Amino acid sequence: MGVPDRPSLDGLAEKWAAQWETTGLYRFSAPGDRAAVFSIDTPPPTVSGSLHVGHVFSYTHTDIVARYQRMRGKHVFYPMGWDDNGLPTERRVQNYFGVRCDPSLPYDPGYQAPEPGNKKVVDISRRNFVELCERLTVEDEKVFEGLWRQLGLSVDWTRTYTTIGRHSQRVSQRAFLRQLRAGEAYQAEAPTLWDVGFRTAVAQAELEDRDHPGAWHRIAFHGPTGERIHIETTRPELLPACVALIAHPEDERYQHLFGTTVTTPVFGMTVPVLAHEAAERDRGAGIAMCCTFGDLTDVRWWRELKLPNRTVIGRDGRILPDGPEGIDREAYDQLVGATVHTARERVVGMLRESGDLDGDPRPVVRPVKFYEKGDKPLEIVASKQWFIRSVAHQDALLRRGEELRWHPANLKVRYDDWVRGLNGDWLISRQRYFGVPFPVWYAVDANGEPGELILPSEDALPVDPSTNVPDGYTADQRGEPGGFVGETDVMDTWATSSLTPQIVCGWEEDPELYAQTYPMDLRPQAHDIIRTWLFATILRAELDSGTLPWRHTALSGWILDPDRKKMSKSKGNVVTPVDLLVQYSPDAVRYWAASGRPGTDTAFDQSQMKIGRRLATKLLNAAKFVLGFPSPDPDAAVTDPLDQAMLAALDDVVRQATDALEAFEYTTALERTERFFWVFCDDYLELVKQRAYGDVSEGSAQSARLALRTALDTILRLFAPFLPYSAEEAWSWWHTDSVHTAPWPTPRGMSTDGAALDLASSVITVVRREKSAAKLSMRAEVDTVRVHAPADQLDVVTSIGPDLRAAGNIGRLDVVPSDELRVEVSLNRL
Repeated sequence: MGVPDRPSLDGLAEKWAAQWETTGLYRFSAPGDRAAVFSIDTPPPTVSGSLHVGHVFSYTHTDIVARYQRMRGKHVFYPMGWDDNGLPTERRVQNYFGVRCDPSLPYDPGYQAPEPGNKKVVDISRRNFVELCERLTVEDEKVFEGLWRQLGLSVDWTRTYTTIGRHSQRVSQRAFLRQLRAGEAYQAEAPTLWDVGFRTAVAQAELEDRDHPGAWHRIAFHGPTGERIHIETTRPELLPACVALIAHPEDERYQHLFGTTVTTPVFGMTVPVLAHEAAERDRGAGIAMCCTFGDLTDVRWWRELKLPNRTVIGRDGRILPDGPEGIDREAYDQLVGATVHTARERVVGMLRESGDLDGDPRPVVRPVKFYEKGDKPLEIVASKQWFIRSVAHQDALLRRGEELRWHPANLKVRYDDWVRGLNGDWLISRQRYFGVPFPVWYAVDANGEPGELILPSEDALPVDPSTNVPDGYTADQRGEPGGFVGETDVMDTWATSSLTPQIVCGWEEDPELYAQTYPMDLRPQAHDIIRTWLFATILRAELDSGTLPWRHTALSGWILDPDRKKMSKSKGNVVTPVDLLVQYSPDAVRYWAASGRPGTDTAFDQSQMKIGRRLATKLLNAAKFVLGFPSPDPDAAVTDPLDQAMLAALDDVVRQATDALEAFEYTTALERTERFFWVFCDDYLELVKQRAYGDVSEGSAQSARLALRTALDTILRLFAPFLPYSAEEAWSWWHTDSVHTAPWPTPRGMSTDGAALDLASSVITVVRREKSAAKLSMRAEVDTVRVHAPADQLDVVTSIGPDLRAAGNIGRLDVVPSDELRVEVSLNRL
């Protein structure tokens, strides 16, 4: 037994993390039986700088589950991945090195990156840019792994993957090709939400509404008889893109105009007046201009009314040089090349000059759609993109949502609402650089135009069509008539992340592992990405195997800053965890994280970390104190009523904690365990310590010693998933194995209940309170304590009398019948 003289939390993380790695404590070994495995689809964090306390919060929840399941005897499959492709990584590389990707530039094999913090932005080739992304993500991932190890995540680090790695690319490309051949993936030219800053298409699930300042402009169109028809719009710059005026079919104000045409002010184009039920009679003038495209309602009108397309905004967010046919060129030429903001100002000026602006613009702040990572309002442009069918599978996806077990259950409605509200298929292509390439080439015809698809065999995956050559062609045929060109778009990062179960479980590559881990048992994730990661993963599993990808999902909430706003790197309000782990200890930080209930947003609170540090320290000191008593004899038995009551109360805690963790209610399990632990330390230890030292009959001392050891053994195992370092340290003082592979405790089946412990705690609490009020030492003698108790409690109080007298230094203990429990204390004030 190696109990230190002064137990401390300092250095425990380094000591035990190294020990766990050396022994391979958390490495997964396939048992050959799926029922013996607990498989976790761990979220791969985005590698774009540093982790923050929000990550620590949610990943601790997952680790608690993993540690509990391991102690339940499961072989826990718990890999970790890094989501290292996509826009966040590109933006980090751009800012870190001061570079910008220009795909037109040739590759420089000897390229030397600028020093970090370079102020002058340098253009580099796509391949050089991708190499910088790969280089920086490797460095970031090392830092991330170090922090996760310090936090005590019981991950199998031999099974780490990256979403841009060759294995992930192979899985992602294989799934895409199969869905393409099955008709579930397709390419189409369609109106697409577009971020003009990043110059890429954006999926429906990545939108967010933000309040944005604008102004209503009341503009006059000219009717066939010269009448002025006023519309109100916040986007006058889209007048050149107007294709119709639309009002509700039952709006009496415009009945006479339906079927006629009007002329746009300034630009002189003729457009029809049409009826559609989506027009809002009580908004503005009740009649709206439909432009291609101002918002998603415009897209609906354009599609359902079969209107022409007059695109005026390009992918760079500027007005295109080639205006629509029939437009007033002199007016349009004043807009060419202008940004949306500048074009708006110029159109307003022209409307004033022509007399078609009625009054001054009226300022308004209204919700506008943004890409969740962007800083400019989205535009809608027509472009060719890749999609995966989702609308056609709404019913199947809703059924899968019913089969999935949600923790907490009330968050299922978010998934259902999202699936029911789908208004388009999932757009998976991005016009970026650092992502999984689409494994597609196009045959170039005699006129130099790309046409028919060229697909690789699955055996050739992964491929990059920008550098690899399809079978039957040579490299010098790239871009030539009769040759080929490669697809330049890459997959959205969600298109690969949605396949994490297939990536980690060995889909099509390790049949034995796949059979023992898939479908997985748990998907832990934040509630805000139900509509993205969770939905997309269910969709991909449905298309591939017709199954759910996992049986349970456990959802974490957000971490909120002092203003009750979500912590995020984009908002600049994050707190990094490194200093917290040093200041309070990993166990203390984990305690704070575990105090946040599933699916509930939680405020960042360092006071909880202080409580956690106090708890972990107390656990070490309590273990030292208990192990300081002589060991019980091999034939010792728990015979004393107070000892039996304590173990009976502990049985209840074990049952409650087990039920809670089975339901992924880790906070409840921690609360029940912690509450008992403080009663054990503050009351029970004080009540029995003299007996345990052998100051009374040897049989009674043996009972106390055995009860103390039994309780400590159980308490350490109950705390192990939450406070892994302090639990392991205290366990090592009297065990040769690890607490994290020890069996989860089960109730001992005590024949009594915990009433004696509750009564003892109640009585000793009153005695302490009276001593404190009298400003006496807790060791001060008490003349008499009179316990008034109901009849069914009299014998219980009498049975614990010796321990009460010893703990309270009580001279005389009287027990008298009463209707309710009441304690009177007569202090010895001499």
